Amino acid sequence: MKFILALDQGTTSSRAIVFDQAGTARAVAQCEFKQIFPQPGWVEHDPIEIWDTQLAVAREALVKAGVGARDIAAIGITNQRETTVVWDRVSGVPIYNAIVWQDRRTAGFCDELTEAGHAPDITRRTGLVVDAYFSATKIKWLLDNVVGARDLVAQGRLAFGTIDTWLLWKLTGGTTHATDASNASRTQLYNLTTGAWDDILLDRFAVPRSVLPRVVPSSDIVANTARDLFGMPIPIAGIAGDQQAALFGQRCIAPGSVKNTYGTGCFMLMHTGSEIVRSKNKLLTTCAAQPDEQPQFALEGSVFIAGAVVQWLRDGLGIIKSAAEIETLATSVADNGGVYFVPAFAGLGSPHWDSHARGSISGLTRGSTAAHIARAALESIAFQTADVLDVMQADSGIAIAELKVDGGAARNDFLMQFQADIMGVPVVRPRVTETTALGAAYLAGLAVGYWKSAGEIDAQWQMEGRFEPAMTQERVQALRAGWVRAVGRAKR
Repeated sequence: MKFILALDQGTTSSRAIVFDQAGTARAVAQCEFKQIFPQPGWVEHDPIEIWDTQLAVAREALVKAGVGARDIAAIGITNQRETTVVWDRVSGVPIYNAIVWQDRRTAGFCDELTEAGHAPDITRRTGLVVDAYFSATKIKWLLDNVVGARDLVAQGRLAFGTIDTWLLWKLTGGTTHATDASNASRTQLYNLTTGAWDDILLDRFAVPRSVLPRVVPSSDIVANTARDLFGMPIPIAGIAGDQQAALFGQRCIAPGSVKNTYGTGCFMLMHTGSEIVRSKNKLLTTCAAQPDEQPQFALEGSVFIAGAVVQWLRDGLGIIKSAAEIETLATSVADNGGVYFVPAFAGLGSPHWDSHARGSISGLTRGSTAAHIARAALESIAFQTADVLDVMQADSGIAIAELKVDGGAARNDFLMQFQADIMGVPVVRPRVTETTALGAAYLAGLAVGYWKSAGEIDAQWQMEGRFEPAMTQERVQALRAGWVRAVGRAKR
């Protein structure tokens, strides 16, 4: 019996999951890695640690599943997007830490681009707003600030990659430099209309074409792993950014279908098929996973801090010892007690796009407790998601009938019920909530014939839970009005 190995490289941990032909996880391995904060607003990762942890959990998952490389039909890669690595092609060593998607160090340069009038053209070409979130300004910062970087570029020695590209390079022993369209479209250097790197954008961001990877379909045999990693070569046949992989894993492949992933951040995507839908409300237009050469697109709302707020309560404030404790603590009080938590640690994403906003907790009184703060933290995830849903419906002209959910926090029943209440839309949770990894597995499996058709994997999706709105409209309006006031206070 053959299996698919999915590598799920996230913002706070590296994971590997072995899936069988029924789409069931046979084994899971996970390892957190260090978050580096050199200055306020700066967020970095060690690319070598990312690789080491990803390789370690891949091997661990195989051992847990009791299988070897000969039992793996293909590998699928999914990854935190926008996070930027630049390395020396000759030595294979990164020239600096990975600059994470949450990092705000280039916000000033983004302001300069906007003030110079370039923002509308950049958005027209890429579907993205001008923001430090994306890779282009991070690449420019690395090339401008790492001593000798521009000289190495002139020698043709530097390579850029988002995390999928970095892992692919390492998995193949430095022989393959590639990405897929879903990741390329997050760099702010990729033209959605032409489906290629854009020379005008390369010039505007001072990024040389020589550092860029080639762009391949999301479902295709790109390369084989180096023989020494797993004992024999394994085809690498699926690549997609985490949110597009989750969209595919949730089987949201028809225009108008919507999913929301609750991870470090929170990301809502609506598939728009072959149509490029331009947002009037600061949503992003992006490439969906592309199983073949046919371009596929999606509308996306990006919330920067979701599950990461729970991690901060654990590691920053110390009011919980594990993420699992937050639901019990939050539900120990009847309501938020007037406390609102705006987790703008990395600015605000959709629909605000305010790089300069900062986190705030408002409405505190002497009666406020750790439980109120915990509840406000969970509620903040739902409020941010509801804000995105509102504008997505406005942009698409589609009244969303239900929201499919996945990711770690989707297992929190309190949050899912509050989410349904505050949106007034049913929330549907699948049996397999690890749909990011599953999407990567599906893409890889389709490429090698492990699954014969999309219809075969469509039949595997099963609902585990459905949360219907139950809160009165008056209560919803009061809570959302309080949230709007709190967001206003967090902006600078």
